[in-house]
Amino acid sequence: MAAMKFELEAAVRQDMGKGASRRLRRTNNVPGVIYGAGQPAVSLTLDHNKLVHALAHESFYSSILTLNINKQAEKVILKDLQRDPARPRIHHIDFLRIRADQKLHMHIPLHFIGDEVAPGLKDGGVVYHAMTDIEVSCLPGDLPEYLEVDTSQMQLDETLHLSNIKLPKGVELVAFAHGTEGHDLPVVSIHKPRIIEEEVALVEEGTAEGAAAGETAGAATGEAAKKEEPKKD
Repeated sequence: MAAMKFELEAAVRQDMGKGASRRLRRTNNVPGVIYGAGQPAVSLTLDHNKLVHALAHESFYSSILTLNINKQAEKVILKDLQRDPARPRIHHIDFLRIRADQKLHMHIPLHFIGDEVAPGLKDGGVVYHAMTDIEVSCLPGDLPEYLEVDTSQMQLDETLHLSNIKLPKGVELVAFAHGTEGHDLPVVSIHKPRIIEEEVALVEEGTAEGAAAGETAGAATGEAAKKEEPKKD
């Protein structure tokens, strides 16, 4: 599926340093930078609220973005994002320029479909997602918004691996750059909950111990009864 289109406005930043960045943040702006594609890095300023609105979309993180810098459009991807650890504020943002003829490495989210109807659930299983995104390599024009993983036919104790994911044309998994052996990691599986299995084992163990204790107590009671039995004249 093609990625959504995002467009942001930015201005070239002249003031540098921590003090200048703090002043920017106080005026509800975010300092940033754009670099890559053999061109010099340029410091930027972006509107905080508009940036937060764009970041609310999952696909923003895996899309080709249009960054309008002083009315000149640049095609970029999000490279790094720094958030305030104590407040819901963006501290800094990095963009990487892209070229149409150069492949990208991007983390793409996984969308799981069919979890609720998987046969393994009817047999008491639970769906476990081992991954939520994967890194792909492709040209900018082939970049997908997300990749689907169909779990609707999964049975109990079945696992789907990276090799089971259907990839669009032109998209490759970075994990398989040197072959699949040792890199075909699990993505999703269906198993019975471990807690339930442990509880069943404990109940069975307790039942067995109880039965053994009952037999021991019964034997002891029998012996005691024999000792207390009055002698017949």
